[in-house]
Amino acid sequence: MTDRYQADGPQVDFEPGSGGQVLANKLGITEIADIEEAELILLEKLYDAVLVDALPERALTVADLRIWHRRWLGNVYSWAGEERSVNLSKGDFHFAIAAQIPRLLSVLERDCLLRFTPCDSLTDEALIEAIAVTHVEFILIHPFREGNGRLSRLLADVMAVQAGRDPLDYSPWDADRQSYFDAIRRGLANDYEPMKQLVATALGV
Repeated sequence: MTDRYQADGPQVDFEPGSGGQVLANKLGITEIADIEEAELILLEKLYDAVLVDALPERALTVADLRIWHRRWLGNVYSWAGEERSVNLSKGDFHFAIAAQIPRLLSVLERDCLLRFTPCDSLTDEALIEAIAVTHVEFILIHPFREGNGRLSRLLADVMAVQAGRDPLDYSPWDADRQSYFDAIRRGLANDYEPMKQLVATALGV
């Protein structure tokens, strides 16, 4: 499904019969509502597997993100778990170019994942910073062809649960999408304060 992005590059394939609205998939789904439902059902299963059945109580890695993505969407898309090879933009906002993703993921792992996780010993203030910085940097990279926003929320929730808190309440973010997008943009200049405020609200701190 690509109504959220514009993409360019050699691997832009759509499901025949979808009118260019649904990415090529293993299930032959051509309707947006149907692919969204399938992704949601599988995401709920991933949440159960990661947060309930086997919460990682260790430092997280980029390999974890790839595994989660593949476990979530592997039955839907052939490229699940693989870094994207197409460039993505949303409106006039361009995410990291595909060629830079491997390098940027290495930086994300070093400067965020290995620095902040596991989050079990963090104060509320430190947890807010950890989630905010990691979330912004992950979104700016947008490493996968589809599902980055939802995977970034799972990552934030894992960090919160590691710290002994409940998963975040994202309803305020969804209610004011412009503030959320503005916070992501501010992260381009390493200004994480707007996102920290959003994370604090989502954590109920």
